[in-house]
Amino acid sequence: MSEQPSKIGYLLINLGTPDSPEVKDVRRYLGQFLMDPHVLDVPWALRALIVNAFILPFRPKDSAEAYSKIWTPEGSPLLVKSQALADKLHQRLEAPVALSMRYGKPSIADGLQTLHENGVTQVCIVPLYPHYADSTITTSVTEAIEHLPTGMQGDVITPFYQAPEHTRAWGENIRNHLPEHWDHLLFSYHGLPERHLSKADPTNEHCLKRENCCEVESVAHKTCYRHQVFVTSKEVAGYLEIPTDRYSVSFQSRLGRIPWLTPYTDQVLEQMPSQGIKHVAVACPAFVVDNLETLEEMGMQGEETFLAAGGESFTLIPCINDDDLWVEGLADLCLQQARGLNAA
Repeated sequence: MSEQPSKIGYLLINLGTPDSPEVKDVRRYLGQFLMDPHVLDVPWALRALIVNAFILPFRPKDSAEAYSKIWTPEGSPLLVKSQALADKLHQRLEAPVALSMRYGKPSIADGLQTLHENGVTQVCIVPLYPHYADSTITTSVTEAIEHLPTGMQGDVITPFYQAPEHTRAWGENIRNHLPEHWDHLLFSYHGLPERHLSKADPTNEHCLKRENCCEVESVAHKTCYRHQVFVTSKEVAGYLEIPTDRYSVSFQSRLGRIPWLTPYTDQVLEQMPSQGIKHVAVACPAFVVDNLETLEEMGMQGEETFLAAGGESFTLIPCINDDDLWVEGLADLCLQQARGLNAA
């Protein structure tokens, strides 16, 4: 008897969102997120103490207030737009596509079960993070591999931070949303603790230890978030033919007192008006789908910081979300990975 041909499906993974902007739901979500050892990388007992004694009693209320500012009648913007992306990708690929969240719902296990029930035997795991980090890609892939149904094989799409499809989608998106008058384009990426870079460096002697480490060729770049965000910024700026003195890179969303990647976005925005930058546009290519960090932290807090410091106009560039050009590009990336599965 001949073997049945394998059926390929796609599992999209985004970071996650609480079920609602209510404090109890935000607390539950933050608890799951912060107890992940890939996120808060300290021993379990210390992690539990930090999370349960110093974060969860206080932070959920502030976070819930922030979520309430961006929540839509349809629900969480991250979930709504991620599902729209998954639906369009399904139509474009004409293959099973399931959306999942690393934290919250729908879970990765639920997404895999949906594909399994659709007869999928080979799944292409698609973390919706362009750049490598243990706190995004590693934890998502690990969770997916652990929950693969019996008989299903998994393969992981390569981080697409330098993929022409990603560059083109972001480039055209920025072009379409830049105002007529702008002085500077700021690429603001989600920050990481510096120690996360050091831990991910397979050489133990390159990241943040060599001068201009992101520009000196190294195998460490394969897992270096900082190097990869600089590459994305350079590629997108090059696509748009923006000179180097009209764009820069910064990092947002730091937490706690340990060293995080610098420069910090809030400080950069505060300093810009005194440097003659009165009209700023901000893009956040660490994400493909808009979320709390883009809509509230950047689009509200960031704008307030810039204008209070003397800026005159602040333009938030939306993420590429379910833009048709990005759907086409992501589909091409998925098909490239699927061809490898078929060849295996």
